[in-house]
Amino acid sequence: MKLAARVSQVTPSITLAIAAKAKAMKAEGIDVCSFSAGEPDFDTPAHIKAAAVKALDEGKTKYGAAAGEPKLREAIAQKLKTDNGLDYKSENVIVTNGGKHSLYNLMMALIDPGDEVIIPAPYWLSYPEMVILAAGKPVIVQTDASTGYKITPEQLQKAITPKTKLFVLNSPSNPTGMVYTPEEIKALAKVVVDADIYVVSDEIYEKILYDGVEHVSIGSLGQEIFSRTLISNGFAKAYSMTGWRLGYLAGPVEIIKAASTIQGHSTSNVCTFAQYGAIAALEGSQVCVEEMRQAFAKRRQVMLDRLNAIPGLSTAKPDGAFYLFPDISKTGLKSLEFCNALLEAHQVAVIPGVAFGADNNIRLSYATDMATIEKGMDRLEKFVRSRI
Repeated sequence: MKLAARVSQVTPSITLAIAAKAKAMKAEGIDVCSFSAGEPDFDTPAHIKAAAVKALDEGKTKYGAAAGEPKLREAIAQKLKTDNGLDYKSENVIVTNGGKHSLYNLMMALIDPGDEVIIPAPYWLSYPEMVILAAGKPVIVQTDASTGYKITPEQLQKAITPKTKLFVLNSPSNPTGMVYTPEEIKALAKVVVDADIYVVSDEIYEKILYDGVEHVSIGSLGQEIFSRTLISNGFAKAYSMTGWRLGYLAGPVEIIKAASTIQGHSTSNVCTFAQYGAIAALEGSQVCVEEMRQAFAKRRQVMLDRLNAIPGLSTAKPDGAFYLFPDISKTGLKSLEFCNALLEAHQVAVIPGVAFGADNNIRLSYATDMATIEKGMDRLEKFVRSRI
C-alpha cells in the first residue's frame, strides 16, 4: 500500500508514545512514576458532570450545529469579553473537538501551500506538524533561557518574510511554563501589526498562573491587533476536562466561517451533551479552578526545589501551566537517550525536549500527586548522579 506523501512528512507524537510506554509498563505491574502527560489528575468538577448528565436525561443527544451549540458559543464570547477584553460575538466563535482541533481547523482554513508560519522554540510539538499537513512551511525561531524561552520582537521581525502569514504565540507556554509580560506582548503586537500578518494566541493554560503573574491576551491591545488575532482555547486544563474534547477558536468572522465549513465536512458538531458541561464550566462557580491552581502551585515548588538540588540540572522557575523544563546538557546525554534510560533504569517517565525543538531539555509535568512527585524525584536524582 502506498500512503499519501503527507503522512511521511509528519512526525508521530513522542509525548503520546512515552505516555503509552509508561502505561504499558504499569499494566505489567511495574511501579512507574509518570511525569509525561499534560493532564490534570483531578476529576472533572461535579457541577460540570451534572450538567452533562442533565443534558443526557433531557435528550440532548442529537446532531447539532457544526460550529457549536448557540448557547455555548454565546457563553464563550461572553467569557472572552469579560476575562480577556476581547469584543467577540457568538458568530466569532467555533466550538471544536479540543483545543488541538481548533488549531488544526485554523491551519487548514488559513494556510496555503508555501505560506510561512513562525513558531518560537521550544514549542508544543503539534504546531509544526499541523503547518506541514496544511502544506505550509514552519519557520522555527530558537529561544533559550537567557530570554526565558520567549521570542523577542527583534527575532520575530527578522523571521518575517513576504511569505509569512501567521505567528504562533503560546502563553503560558507548553513546554516551558513561561508567561510573556504585558510589555512583551505589546512589543510583539506592534511587529504583527506593522507586518500585517495574523497571530494565533494559544491560551489553553491562561487560568494556571503563579506569583501574581498577569495573563494578557494579545488581541486586547487595540483594534489593529484585534483584527489580526485568533484565539485558541479550551476546557481541558483549567477544568480538568481532557477527555471531554472541548475547545474553541475565536477570531474574524470570515476565518471562523471557513473553519466551520472544514469542520462540517470532517467531524461535524462536537458531542452535544458534553457542550452543556462546558456551559456549566463557564457560567458556574470558578472555585474549582482556583483550588486546582493552588494545588499545582504547591507541587511546582516541591518539584522545582528538588530539581534545582540535583547537580547537573538547571531549571528556570515557570510562571504558569504545570510543566518544568530543566536543561540536562551537563549529563552529556541528549533528551531522547536520557528519557529512555531513565524510564528503563528507574521507571520514571518524562518527555524528551527534542519533541519541542530543544534537545538539551526534558519536560516534566507536575499534574500528579505529591507522593509520586517525591518518589519520582528520588529516582531522577539517583539517575542523574550516576551520570555526572
